Amino acid sequence: MKLFLKGSRCATEKCAFNDRKAPPGPPSKRRPKLSGYATQLREKQKVKRIYGVLERQFRNYFEKATRLKGITGENLLMLLERRLDNALYRMGIAASRAQARNFISHGHILVNGHRVDIASYQVAPGDQLAIDEKLQAKSVVASNVELAKNMDLVADWLELNEDGKGGKVVRLPSRENVDIDVKEQVIVELYSK
Repeated sequence: MKLFLKGSRCATEKCAFNDRKAPPGPPSKRRPKLSGYATQLREKQKVKRIYGVLERQFRNYFEKATRLKGITGENLLMLLERRLDNALYRMGIAASRAQARNFISHGHILVNGHRVDIASYQVAPGDQLAIDEKLQAKSVVASNVELAKNMDLVADWLELNEDGKGGKVVRLPSRENVDIDVKEQVIVELYSK
């Protein structure tokens, strides 16, 4: 699964990841079958790395998801999707979640007119996200937004402004909005032991 591949080439069919028939490294004779615990751990690690969250923070998200009404696995994914760095990535302002965290930590992002420098900030419906003037002058954001508009990468729970200098959270994300291939029930089973 693509985790940290960046750039516009990996969004097309020319991505080197698609051409690979086997994992990198020496050819193996036989891959051992993974145990139940190993598959659960791999799913958890995959989600942690996709969203760029460390273990303690992921555990806190899980505990918060168990307290919410509804399905715990879906609640966990919705909490992770509502992170500010993920919202910027899904909006197309940043090319990756790491780049979005960089923008946020340097104080270039405004939420409802206030500067926010915490990447784990939970966005809510109606929040206005904007980029400050320093970052608007950079061509990297313009190219990111142009790519997102051309490839229609903006998530449907977010709305990008016409000028590409901000956007709005229209509604809360749902499980259908999460396009990553993850089995959240396996993660719930891991933490339920």
